[in-house]
This record gives sequence, C-alpha cells and structure tokens, in this order.
Amino acid sequence: MKPAPGTLVLVPVSLGDVQWSHFLPEEAQRAAASIRHFVVENAKSARAQLKGIGHPVPLRELDLRPLPDNASATELDALLAPALAGHDVGLMSDAGCPAVADPGARLVARAHALGLRVKPLVGPSSILLALMASGLNGQSFAFCGYLPVAEAERDARLRRLEEESRRLGRTQIFIETPYRNGRLYDALLRVCDASTQICVARDLTTDSEWIRTLPADAWRRRERPDLERRPALFLILAQ
Repeated sequence: MKPAPGTLVLVPVSLGDVQWSHFLPEEAQRAAASIRHFVVENAKSARAQLKGIGHPVPLRELDLRPLPDNASATELDALLAPALAGHDVGLMSDAGCPAVADPGARLVARAHALGLRVKPLVGPSSILLALMASGLNGQSFAFCGYLPVAEAERDARLRRLEEESRRLGRTQIFIETPYRNGRLYDALLRVCDASTQICVARDLTTDSEWIRTLPADAWRRRERPDLERRPALFLILAQ
C-alpha cells in the first residue's frame, strides 16, 4: 500500500545570533525537530540553525539537500521525493521565513503542483517586523528587493519608488547587501524629498536591534547610523 504523502514544512530560522526561544514558538521548534529531510539555501548555515534549535538527530544523519539556482521541475521533484514517499520535508532559508523574498518559493509552487500539503510555521520575517515597527502604511506596501548597484540607476529607481509611494500612499520596502548599506543610506538622503518618511531597521530580533523612522530632512541633520556590514531594511513613505 502506497504511504500517504508527507508535508512540505516551511521552517523559519533566526535573523541573527539569538536563542531559538527568542524567535520561534515551542510548537514550531518541535515540528522542525521532528523532520529528517530538509531542502536548504546553504547547508552550513542550515546545520548551525538546526543545532541551535536542538534537533535531536545528529546533524550528519540528517538529509540536507541544497536548492539549486533556477532548479528545473525534475530537480524540484527530486528534492520533494521524500515527501512523495511519505516523509515530511523542511524548507529552510538562510535567514527568516522561507519562500518570502527567497528562492524557496519555487519549491513551494512545485509542491502545490504535485498535490502535497504545505505547512508554514510561525517565525520571524524581517520584512513584516520592519513594517510593523516603522509606523508607515501597513495597509498598502510593497517589497522591492534589491535596488540597482550603479549610482545613477539606483537614484532613478528611488525617485520612481518615491513617486509611486506618494501617488498610491504605499510603503516601499527594500534591502541591500550589508556592506553597501551606507551607500544606499546616502542615496536616500540625497534623493528623497525633505518630507518623505524614511525608516531604517537594523539587526532585527537581536540585542543590537535598532529601528528609527524620521523625515528625510531630519535624517540629514542626524549623526549617521552604524549600518556597515549589518543586516538592515529600508522603508519609505512619501507625503
């Protein structure tokens, strides 16, 4: 008799160096600790996360499979094979919630196409945490991902996002590679209108968490925040 299929379990992980009890409900920890098959963005960081949540199985005995870039349907099916055989499979990102601003969404879509159950576990999303704490419009918002690296293209993109924010009353959320945070911060102060609200959210959920929302003009008069090589999100809402 063919076994009932397993579930694709979306396992959130920490946003920084904190104990699992600070970011993961006990029920979610138990669910993650019961899984032996995982699809991960990075095997090394996944092992560290699983060790941190106290997975009872020795890490070397767990089945950790990396999610390839631009994985084909055949590759995705191979990753989901344990679920089709009756075992739960955990999907883990490098940080926060899998499949949100994350390549894991492709695996989730394939699981639905195959008729597998998908179960999200409660855990930290840096995007939502920053939006919650920003005081900006949480009724209409967009996550815009990474902006262009080249200065002229980045500035043009910021102007378009600011205009769209003003026209639609929409909070725009974006991120940058940590070592380029300072350049993005400088671009915001250079490009944005004086009244545009800017939120900077750094090191979310950690002991060094820092979140501040001010108009661009007020940011220009303040001391520059410490953002270099530290995970941060940036949000704007134009008036």
